[in-house]
Amino acid sequence: MPELPDVALYLEHLTTRILHQPLVKLTIRSPFVLRSVNPPISDAEGKRVVGLRRMGKRIVLALEGDLFLVIHLMIAGRLKWYPLGKKAGGKLVLAVLEFPDGLLFLTEAGTKRRASIHLVAGEAALRQFERGGLEVLESDLASFAQRLTSENHTLKRALADPRLFSGIGNAYSDEILHRARLSPLALTRRLGEAEIERLYQATRGTLEEWIVRLRDEAGEKFPEKVTAFRPGMAVHGRYQLPCPDCGTPVQRIRYADNETNYCARCQTGGRLLADRAMSRLLKEDWPRSIDEVE
Repeated sequence: MPELPDVALYLEHLTTRILHQPLVKLTIRSPFVLRSVNPPISDAEGKRVVGLRRMGKRIVLALEGDLFLVIHLMIAGRLKWYPLGKKAGGKLVLAVLEFPDGLLFLTEAGTKRRASIHLVAGEAALRQFERGGLEVLESDLASFAQRLTSENHTLKRALADPRLFSGIGNAYSDEILHRARLSPLALTRRLGEAEIERLYQATRGTLEEWIVRLRDEAGEKFPEKVTAFRPGMAVHGRYQLPCPDCGTPVQRIRYADNETNYCARCQTGGRLLADRAMSRLLKEDWPRSIDEVE
């Protein structure tokens, strides 16, 4: 799922292309992508884009007439920018937004249709999409600490909870925790002041660094390689590959459709965290430390 750095980059490139431009035409090619009926989607056509913003992982286009077009890419949704005249072929294209200088395609890979578009009228209606998460890049340490310890969860769950922190998901939470040298299963209310400050600095540093890296990678081209798995990442998606800091093979915890990646040497004092599937299968044969598997 595109997270804060990816969404921020999308917004930068959309701003240079569509801000103050009219939405000439909006074509819904998949009935599943449109999740609102009032106001009708046709009301957006002909309206100028007067602002763009991020709400968590959502992209919001503010239109004339106090209308807001809310796009949620979910896991497999992506935005593509093409010159006028590009044919919207294939089942991957869910919607096409036509502007005077180009076409914005909303695409989604796979068969599960999770990406969505809503059109709402007024700021009050827009607030239904606000999850309440703290914007870490706009917060101070005290606000971060208060939000982190407001509930007692594992660090992995807390960072990826949109009610607690805005825009952080599975990928960047792994990177943040590696930089902070903290276990993904450490409990938020058991952290000391120094650990909380280290996590705060790691969160800001990771997000800021990746915004810059993605910006440099894209240059003036519209972002094309939007993925949760990047070669420059330290641990996310790098199971069994060497940690860039200590060389120890990266470990993982698998659950449902996600997994947490971490370095046992850098983050857990060498202790292997129980994998719900493998540790239950192996039971007493499950290794307890990284030394047993190296």
